[in-house]
Amino acid sequence: MSQHAVRPFLRRRSTLAALAGGVAVATGAGLLLSHAFGSGSADEAAPEVVPPRADVVFDYQIGGAYTPPAGVGAVSRDRGDEPAEGLYNVCYVNAFQAQPDALGWWEKNNPDLLLRDGDGGPVKDEEWDEALLDTSTADKRTRLADIVGAWVDGCAESGFQAVEPDNLDSYERSEGLLTRAHNAAFAKLMADRAHAAGLAIGQKNTTDLLERREAIGFDFAVAEECGRYDECADYASAYGDRVFVVEYTDDDFAKACSSMGAKVSMVRRDLDVRPAGRPGHVFRAC
Repeated sequence: MSQHAVRPFLRRRSTLAALAGGVAVATGAGLLLSHAFGSGSADEAAPEVVPPRADVVFDYQIGGAYTPPAGVGAVSRDRGDEPAEGLYNVCYVNAFQAQPDALGWWEKNNPDLLLRDGDGGPVKDEEWDEALLDTSTADKRTRLADIVGAWVDGCAESGFQAVEPDNLDSYERSEGLLTRAHNAAFAKLMADRAHAAGLAIGQKNTTDLLERREAIGFDFAVAEECGRYDECADYASAYGDRVFVVEYTDDDFAKACSSMGAKVSMVRRDLDVRPAGRPGHVFRAC
């Protein structure tokens, strides 16, 4: 059974659009990238997929790009931002839910791809006011993959090395209309699309799907609050320490650093992941 039957109030799931504008594009020092996943037998014409190293300092910048602090070797940024020069860049894509400001587009162009309740209204993640996308049938997953897959391709074209499709656990908020199997099947389509574009793909949260990671095709993990819920070791074991951990409170960060800080990349961020220079911005690594 999921350890998150009651949703943690701190889970970070979407970019704050108001914070994303007018932020300087970052530069940084070079990073030697791992080639641990190279098979040696892949088609030479296929793009190379390079997962992140397990020991690189990480910054979580999905609320707006800014110059990474000294020593940072990897960042995650929204797909609308540019990657940080010289670093390992993970592209944030809200793959399983609709951003609030995009709901009108979905309603106009693909209304049946929004998950509907018994009254015909969109089922929402109330915490972030995001409508859930409907992954319940193969046809809908294929159509969603065409849309979200274009965003993934855009990440590759922008120069990112990896992608993190958020809200993999949307089935937990679906009023029983979606299952783990539905979202795993859609994640598999996303993994195939990412790999075809030369991107590594990260599992975003939910230990419930760790056992399906190889079948889906995930290469690493981005785990929010695994220290809070004593899950960091589970992710580290599954992904050979290739895990980016984000904690949002001092106590959870201290706990996570004490138990797993020597093995995985950990960052303490403010809940709204504000860019540097904004009031309330927090960044610490261990």
